[in-house]
Amino acid sequence: MSEKISFEHYETEQFHDELFDDSCNPRHEAELLVWKINSLEPGELQRRQQAIERALLRMGITFNVYGHDDGTERIWPFDIVPRVVGADEWDRIESGLKQRIQALNMFIHDIYHDQEIVKDGILPEELLEDAKAFRDQCVGLSPPRGIWCHITGTDLVRNDDGQIYVLEDNLRCPSGVSYVLQNRMLMKRSFPQIFEASRVRPVVDYPSRLLRTLEYLAPRDIRNPTVVVLTPGIYNSAYYEHSFLAQQMGVQLVEGRDLVVKDGFLFMRTTSGFERVDVIYRRIDDDFIDPHVFREDSALGVPGLMDVYRRGHVALANAPGTGVADDKVIYAYVPQMVRYYLDEEIIIPNVPTYVCLNQDDRKYVLEHLDELVVKAANESGGYGMLIGPHASEEDRRKFAELIEENPRNYIAQPTLSLSRVPTIVGDHFEGRHVDLRPYILYGEEIFVLPGGLTRVALKKGSLVVNSSQGGGSKDTWVVAHPTENQTT
Repeated sequence: MSEKISFEHYETEQFHDELFDDSCNPRHEAELLVWKINSLEPGELQRRQQAIERALLRMGITFNVYGHDDGTERIWPFDIVPRVVGADEWDRIESGLKQRIQALNMFIHDIYHDQEIVKDGILPEELLEDAKAFRDQCVGLSPPRGIWCHITGTDLVRNDDGQIYVLEDNLRCPSGVSYVLQNRMLMKRSFPQIFEASRVRPVVDYPSRLLRTLEYLAPRDIRNPTVVVLTPGIYNSAYYEHSFLAQQMGVQLVEGRDLVVKDGFLFMRTTSGFERVDVIYRRIDDDFIDPHVFREDSALGVPGLMDVYRRGHVALANAPGTGVADDKVIYAYVPQMVRYYLDEEIIIPNVPTYVCLNQDDRKYVLEHLDELVVKAANESGGYGMLIGPHASEEDRRKFAELIEENPRNYIAQPTLSLSRVPTIVGDHFEGRHVDLRPYILYGEEIFVLPGGLTRVALKKGSLVVNSSQGGGSKDTWVVAHPTENQTT
């Protein structure tokens, strides 16, 4: 008979825990969940966890890992204990994300037009000159409705002081929302009654909201716009998500070879002939969109697409050029952007950041590499990063050389003590570090999906939550206010 797993002996170990306070008592919003798990019969929680894992396998919910000899496709790792966010805390997160995305949108428009933020000395000119994701081809562009960043995934972390920080912005092709939706579906099967009792806000309407956001961008003379999802193909690490979202929205999933430019418009090849396309939700990077404008050797994009876009005959989400705001050095200036464009103080602060291009910052970083996390400006997925306290002397020496060679390419931040959530480890719970990626849609209004992807570092003591490096995910429960109507 399987052992009973309960929270009876769970220890927070002086970390900030999302379900328990410092005295190991359940936080108010998590009380019902903790009681429910503690009341399960021996072996029941393990059976529910295994049932979810079988469902993930059966449904083909996978991701691809590049550079591994043991195969590229893996089942999405999932832990059954959710993260719970209280109603008041979520209100602040939501307000902070709306503020941030509004300022970032204004920044992107500014730097591709008048560059007032540079002229006024808020952003150093050399940062923009050396920004790898800045696209000269986008200078002077005006996207439909003046919106550049339609779909954003913003990574949040909580330090041991309880403060939530923005770790980074993802405005190019943010992934992971399909796992949010599937995680929720599987959890509702496992704990059907507790969702209503806990007043968990739903996420099921994300695909319909995404579709409305995309349709809002269509040329104004189109009454029933045709929307497509543009994927690089089956070998892309997020291909499952591309196909899932297309299916959920009821639109076509296409590759570049399925699209053609004719007479200044974009068309999709179908079995009944050509059909005009009005909006593209692109899941390919700028470099591959159009070989006539960006990389000449790209076979993933559509020749002539950017010309159609400039004429206003098709909309692209996200707009080309938005990746400049993903640059981790430019990230350091978002609080100044909020002050400059909105005349407001930032609601959710950045992690304190040292910009290595700055001589004083660089000197401090090089003297404290054993204490800091160093990040390359345009890397993601946990790559191009040094976690100083866990790094070898050789690795720190190597990063010191890289910083000296190209200081513009690096920032450094203090090593945060990320908050934790109880996670099943064998026959008991152990705390594992987590972050949170909420998803923001910017269409007629700015909408923040209540919750997001909680990523968990499944390796003991690890701070790296990326799935490609041993991380997994949890469902994220945002509790509604007592007076708030709940729809299921």
